[in-house]
Amino acid sequence: MAVSTGAPHLQRGRAAEDRAAAHLTAQGLQILTRNYRVGGGEIDLVARHGAELVFVEVRSRRSAAFGTAAESVTPAKRRRILLAAQHYLQSLDQRTPPPCRFDIVSITGAVDGGHLDWLRNAFTND
Repeated sequence: MAVSTGAPHLQRGRAAEDRAAAHLTAQGLQILTRNYRVGGGEIDLVARHGAELVFVEVRSRRSAAFGTAAESVTPAKRRRILLAAQHYLQSLDQRTPPPCRFDIVSITGAVDGGHLDWLRNAFTND
């Protein structure tokens, strides 16, 4: 059964990504692409910050009762993000890939007014 693109959780996810992109743009990042999908992985936002590529996972939660939005990025999710990032870097077809980092933008509460936290270098490819 296919999920409607109008499903509430998908609408919330899109709204969270919109807010995260606006916040990062206001902080000087340039959004290069959204929802980069490959195989079993997806990167919500790919941005440039100076010479650095930034792969951003956006998470939102209505409350922190069961952990923060950032805590919901499990080791398995991180591996999928890393694999997608490797594919993205290979697609650039550059001899030397640019420096990169992995950030998480988490929103807790209402997407349009809840607490937004930007975790730079939230995890590494080690």
